[in-house]
Amino acid sequence: MTRAWFGGVTGTEIRQALEEAGVRPNRQLGQNFLCDPQVARWITDQLDPQPEDTVVEVGPGTGALTHQLLGRVRRLVLVEFDSRLAAWLRESFADREDVEVHHADGARFDPRVLWKYRPVKFLGNLPYSAGGAILRNLLSRPQPFARAVIMLQKEVIERMCAVPRTKDYGVLTLRVRSQWEVKPLKVVPPEAFHPRPKIDSSVALLEPLVDRFPVHDLRLFDELIRRGFSQRRKQLRKHMPDEPGWDEVAEMLGISPTARAEELDLDEWVALARAYDPHPLKEVAQRDGETFDVVDEADEVVAQASRAEVHAKGLRHRAVHVFVVNSRGELLVQQRSRLKDVHPGVWDSSVAGHLDAGEGYLSAARREMAEEMGIEDVEPEEIGRIDACEATGWEHVRLYLVRWEGRPRFPSAEVEAVMWLAADEIDAWIAARPEDFASGFLECWKVARGR
Repeated sequence: MTRAWFGGVTGTEIRQALEEAGVRPNRQLGQNFLCDPQVARWITDQLDPQPEDTVVEVGPGTGALTHQLLGRVRRLVLVEFDSRLAAWLRESFADREDVEVHHADGARFDPRVLWKYRPVKFLGNLPYSAGGAILRNLLSRPQPFARAVIMLQKEVIERMCAVPRTKDYGVLTLRVRSQWEVKPLKVVPPEAFHPRPKIDSSVALLEPLVDRFPVHDLRLFDELIRRGFSQRRKQLRKHMPDEPGWDEVAEMLGISPTARAEELDLDEWVALARAYDPHPLKEVAQRDGETFDVVDEADEVVAQASRAEVHAKGLRHRAVHVFVVNSRGELLVQQRSRLKDVHPGVWDSSVAGHLDAGEGYLSAARREMAEEMGIEDVEPEEIGRIDACEATGWEHVRLYLVRWEGRPRFPSAEVEAVMWLAADEIDAWIAARPEDFASGFLECWKVARGR
């Protein structure tokens, strides 16, 4: 049964919990336990918990924040690094089906298992020593969270909110704020914890940015900021790629050719990532002027029409889907760009695309594999056919399978993000939230799972 003393989170109760768990607070692990019930309630209220939410709490400790959420949300997923506390939490919540406890490092916990639980929110009284690594693991795109409330040492929150030309401005600032709007909310003094830390903590609200920046390659963005701030006082020209030339890029973006990393704001760093992106389709989400073969129910060509006309009139046409599978049996899925005219922002097959007029299915599959994921010199195997129907967008579809172990390279205008997922995880996600997927992928998944 849930322990009776969970009626509050006072220092006495925290010490009792730690004694029962056999834990002596370890400063190296950042074990400073919140022991102020009013602060705990206030923090969880900032998460705006709703009955349909799943809340992922990293570092629950003795449950000070957890207690404030019991019965207020659909599910609590607790990720605790200390094996003794994880075991104690499991025992404490053994009679609750809405609480699951994971003994895991938040910096390594697999966020892919969380998509099926959406809407998901993130909560963490994070250890000072590992807070940055935890944030990078769980809150970097692709991530499932609709909102996050975090508590860290005050100086880290200040670094997240720093502005150019200040000592706090750097890689952490740009990594976080390229994906999240950060709002510092409250400073929490040392006396709110047991044992007391030597520095102040700060609470911040993070909300995901939507359409704030032009689409850009996130991996290239991260590489560029790491290069630029490796020697923050040096001119950027010494750290940027050779092509295109720095003077050309600086002139195009209106940046001083002698600029240093700390002088550029976030918009300028995004612009740099777009300027240095070598992908030939980095600006192309779809080409409305493309010409497709219009076909009949038997997949025989009857006419040609533009992409825009085919979609507007619901004409039958042709498409390929390719499932890319690795040696672990995981399927590569892609999140469609928000710029797409059909199914923007949802998850889809590893590779999917239309046939151009006069093009064959197999050649289209090869072309799309190269264009969308950078997969070449691998022969796709046909594993299914689907007749044109409303679910496929009136596309006759041929489904192919490829076994591949590489690192996908995709155009940011077409693909927002990618993930490798186990089949059982996809099944669970589809069962819980089919609206997260393109309807054509759902039809292809039925065929593939049937095999």
